Amino acid sequence: MPQTVFTTPLIGRDEEVARLSGVLERARAGEARAVLLAGDAGVGKTRVLDELSGRAVRDGMTVLTGHCVDLGDVGLPYLPFTEVLGVLGGDERFADVLASHPVVDRLRGAATDAGHDVGGRLQLFEGMAALLADLAEIAPLLLVLEDLHWADQSSRDLLRFLLSRGILQRSAGGAPTHRLAVFASYRADDLHRRHPLRPLLAELVRLPAVERVELRPMADAEVTRLVRALQDRPLPDATVRGIVDRAEGNAFYAEELLAATDTEAGGVPSGLADVLLIRIEQLSDTAQQVLRTAAVAGRRVEHDLLRDAVGLPEDDLEAALREAIGRQLLVPGGNDTYAFRHALAREAVYADLLPGERARLHGTFARLLAGRGHPAESAAERAHHYRESHDLPDALAASLEAAGHAARVGAPAEELRHLETALDLWESVDLAARPSGDGVDRVTLTLRASAAAAHAGESHRAVSLTRAALASTGQDTDSELAARVRYTLAGNLMSVDSLTAAFAYSSEALAMIPAEPPSRTWVWAAATHVIAARHIGENETALRVARQALRVAEQLRVADAQADLLISLAILEGGGRRIPENQERLAEARELARQAGNAPVEMRALFNLAVGCFEAGNLEGCLPWVTEGLDRARRAGLLSSPYPLEMRYLHLLVLYTLGRWDECVRAAEADAAVLPAAGGYTMGPALYVALARGDLRAVERARALLEGPFDWMATLIASLALTEAAVLRGEPEAAVERTRATVAALTDDSGRLPDVTVRFAALALTAVADAAVELRAAGGESDRWKDTADELVELARRTARHGEHGTPQGPEGMAWLARAEAEWLRAVSGPDAAAWERSMDAFGYGDVYEHLRSQVRFAEALLTAERRAEAAVQAREARAVAQRLGATPLLERIDDLVRRGRLADTPSEGERPSPLTAREQDVLRLLARGRSNRQIGEELFISGKTASVHVSNILAKLGAASRTEAVAIAYRQGLIAPEPTASG
Repeated sequence: MPQTVFTTPLIGRDEEVARLSGVLERARAGEARAVLLAGDAGVGKTRVLDELSGRAVRDGMTVLTGHCVDLGDVGLPYLPFTEVLGVLGGDERFADVLASHPVVDRLRGAATDAGHDVGGRLQLFEGMAALLADLAEIAPLLLVLEDLHWADQSSRDLLRFLLSRGILQRSAGGAPTHRLAVFASYRADDLHRRHPLRPLLAELVRLPAVERVELRPMADAEVTRLVRALQDRPLPDATVRGIVDRAEGNAFYAEELLAATDTEAGGVPSGLADVLLIRIEQLSDTAQQVLRTAAVAGRRVEHDLLRDAVGLPEDDLEAALREAIGRQLLVPGGNDTYAFRHALAREAVYADLLPGERARLHGTFARLLAGRGHPAESAAERAHHYRESHDLPDALAASLEAAGHAARVGAPAEELRHLETALDLWESVDLAARPSGDGVDRVTLTLRASAAAAHAGESHRAVSLTRAALASTGQDTDSELAARVRYTLAGNLMSVDSLTAAFAYSSEALAMIPAEPPSRTWVWAAATHVIAARHIGENETALRVARQALRVAEQLRVADAQADLLISLAILEGGGRRIPENQERLAEARELARQAGNAPVEMRALFNLAVGCFEAGNLEGCLPWVTEGLDRARRAGLLSSPYPLEMRYLHLLVLYTLGRWDECVRAAEADAAVLPAAGGYTMGPALYVALARGDLRAVERARALLEGPFDWMATLIASLALTEAAVLRGEPEAAVERTRATVAALTDDSGRLPDVTVRFAALALTAVADAAVELRAAGGESDRWKDTADELVELARRTARHGEHGTPQGPEGMAWLARAEAEWLRAVSGPDAAAWERSMDAFGYGDVYEHLRSQVRFAEALLTAERRAEAAVQAREARAVAQRLGATPLLERIDDLVRRGRLADTPSEGERPSPLTAREQDVLRLLARGRSNRQIGEELFISGKTASVHVSNILAKLGAASRTEAVAIAYRQGLIAPEPTASG
């Protein structure tokens, strides 16, 4: 039977499809079953039925599909069943059965008067049941009835008979009788209280052979996957999030919103709006009036507020609400509220209002809310209604009130939105009508907005706002406020990696106010200057100012500034944050910040405590600090600010490093739904997992991180992934170029190389060594890659041995140096077992995958040194770990190593008997490819001398005088098979 071809992928319906597939399996075994598939319009019922129909056809079932059509009160009787008969008429297998059943002709032509003859209807129903039973004898059947909510009365009656007395009935002994399944779909949101399908559904679901399956809205992560699958070009994360938020789990809405991204700016796509408004236009005029008024209120409205705004008598209002609820356009909620069932329906109604009508209703709601007093919780709502009704002074006052409320409840994104609204309104409101009071001026408000932007993860927006505040300062601006603007700008510039400019502004801020008498403003200016100085390599300046400022902070008892300075000193002094003494200092800073209630400084302390553990190789010890930091950020509403974002990345990195890859991927998927646009880099470890498992789709996701303004962390994460991909693809030039470009981009203004340089150098050396080994095996120039290898290993040595404080890096950095040294030796002279053993041991601090990769190289080097027994042990251990991780490319390499090295001396089943040993057969195959003794030795991890001995043995056993003759004899005797040419 013909099937609809869908281009939309089936996503997020695994549980429902599995359940329905079980029904099909039972039907094929002779147990007739029926399923009522419920779901809102557009949620994916037809797509699921199409998937099940395709599976049924592949399993040998015949699929018959009938559609119900909305024809109002004059529906055609038995329409879906006559459609089914029309499809059957084109299938020769069923011709005899159709000819033997009078019901076929009756339904096709004489069904129009069937409703007037009770006896005739019963014969028709029984005839249809008998027909389906006979058809199921020829082939198992799946009967699909779509859009049952539009079914005519006759079709509903026939379905009731078939499911309650006909095809689902068992024989007297209870044995199954029919190989038949019935799937009937309907829109749950169309079933108002008096819908004629309701009684039938209530009756059918009580039958033992009938079950109900509801397709609920898709989860946000599933809609995200759907949107990305539907689009063949990368979409900005913000666009995807916007579609996901508005679609609310509805696949059809998501598709329509996606289709409109290039053609319509905001609003509801015209095609979707038409679909939504058709349902609303079916309501009475009064119910439509109530919906229009409710749409102005927003997604949700209180009963009393709606009553006062719409101005209808209580009885008329209740009747209109009952109608809208019955049509499932509104849903009642707690506290006497009503909400639109779907936000897009509300948007469509709102967009359909006349401009004057819209402004009038907004003014009505603003006056009603103001009449209730001015609780902070309603400030945002009042600001919105005042603005849309063009009452700008009251809109400005309410926006500032809403911003204050958002700040108190830890909602920086909302605080930013309200402050930006206030700034937009500022110049449009007369000076006399503006709010007054301390801190209510344009510069201070702009500074507040920049802080909110930073806390919301909008780093570049924070910089723009602080620059705007700076532009608004003048000669008459208070010196302390002018200094605050400059050190705030310095802090924001550091978050976007503009380090030299940050140092310049922090220097200006410090110079604008004297150190004596001591002041809070000077302390914070100094604390910012310390961080800026460290970032450009001015460590002596940073230490001097930090020690001076710490004394002043202690004197003034500014606990949070004291904490911030202690953190900077822990990073700057001694061995940095990984040594125990500085870990104690960081813990003290964290406690001071907690007592002061300064969440951003407390999170900075927690982040550095976590990183210190990581740098010390204490991975498990890192996780509690990360967990505490993220929990503190969550309670403060600051999950999108810089330090929590870095803690998200660190959390995934630790899980990746410990080899907890599935947990890492799950955590990344959970984070993805709530990350701001600037937080994409935190998903980096999930990209590492994907690449290690052979999923090169991660390359495009990595490249997407490089779009937009320069971001230090995004550049680091993306470049690591792209370098790994170049290694996997065997592209040494690309790996080396990526390393050089990334190191240059990440080097700070003082010229200090980033610590991660050693990792980039080691990865690029991997690709270079692979190329050098391959070149040697083919007899090429063995030193072609030597200069590049020397350059990279020197870069690794310089970085790892002289870290941030001129001291060697911690366990991770030294492990990557050991890896780089081993790869360098492999590139310039060949595998060195001792070097790879050192690399393997160095990663033993807890990096499971890098330990594994070094272990595989160690096994290869042992084979080259003809230490086969040791190599077998290492390969066996490595294979078990690679299999657990799902590291497919590495697993394939291990299996190839085992095969080529004969580490598992078990001949394959059915292998042709041969006078040659297994090792001699390997040598013979390489002889046939024209390899020299030295090349054979390198490929099989044996010496050239040993290879020569094997060649001599082959010549003797085959009675050949030369290598060429030995190969010819081997072909004739079938000892080896000719390899295919390039043309196949």
